[in-house]
Amino acid sequence: MSSLKVIVGTIALLFLACGGDQDPAKNFQIELQGNSNSLKQDDTVKVWVEDKEGNTVPGVTYSINGRELPLNDDELVIKLPDLGNQLLQAEFNWEGTSLLVNKKIRILAKNPPSLYTYEIINEFPHDIRAFTQGLEFYQDTLYESTGRKGASYIRKVDYKTGEILQQAALDNTYFGEGITIMDDTAYQLSWQSGTGFMYDRESLSEKGKFQYGKSKEGWGLCNDGKIIYKSDGTEKIWKLNPETLKEEGFIQIVTNKSVFNKANELEYVNGKIYANVWQKESMMIIDAETGAIEGVVNFGGLKERVRQHRDLDVLNGVAYHPERESFFVTGKNWDKLFEVRIKPKG
Repeated sequence: MSSLKVIVGTIALLFLACGGDQDPAKNFQIELQGNSNSLKQDDTVKVWVEDKEGNTVPGVTYSINGRELPLNDDELVIKLPDLGNQLLQAEFNWEGTSLLVNKKIRILAKNPPSLYTYEIINEFPHDIRAFTQGLEFYQDTLYESTGRKGASYIRKVDYKTGEILQQAALDNTYFGEGITIMDDTAYQLSWQSGTGFMYDRESLSEKGKFQYGKSKEGWGLCNDGKIIYKSDGTEKIWKLNPETLKEEGFIQIVTNKSVFNKANELEYVNGKIYANVWQKESMMIIDAETGAIEGVVNFGGLKERVRQHRDLDVLNGVAYHPERESFFVTGKNWDKLFEVRIKPKG
């Protein structure tokens, strides 16, 4: 054997002895009682880490998104606000080395959503040409965003008469989506262009643009006075910093049975996000902290009360009027705006 081969072989042996490209954490795995990767909020489940030979590892701590989870007698308590698809992380020492092992899990809502219906308080005229994407009240003025390229606007509307008081058009390359108003600024999304717009609330003159981050598209917007929430057609509702418009986290929309991805137009009211279900005559009531769907409102029958025509489209658009303590809903190319109250289905 040549001296070169001896040197190469020695280096290879040393490389393998030191671990080489082998991650020692790959020799371990997290196990959950029942071998289920689907849990519910507040569940308690037996958990352990074992090696490939089935030997249990002692002294393990568990966390999700940096939050350590309580562990009582080897039982993990799923008590945290993070729902949806998560990464359970186990940390432990092995032969003097700190190792991390991950397991993909799904955390669902504890309870099934309650069912709600509605009662109509008033019917008002609505622009039948408006492909409605977003509604929001500022005081007694209704702001509306419309979609489709060449017909996308942000406008102020007298909701009692349907009169368009003021409007600004998007460039024909943009497809308008949801809106929200915070202080003196109105925010509007476009659909697939990755661009949002900021307007002066009074004049509707454009103040600037912002770009999306990891969110896929622009669907709906709402805010709680501190955070702007943005839906993008996935299971996520993103949290935007109103100063920078950067995405600073998200919640995931879940029921007690599955992760959900149909949130469209949004409205925030008292800790809940009310979200139109895309392509459905219904609306979700979502806990803004956890993403759990706490209720579903069936708006069946509203579409039959508007003028039936070729361009008539789905229910979309929800706004809450704080002084009247009622919701206003409409749809794409509907000739009516409905003032409704939501009530439990009895």
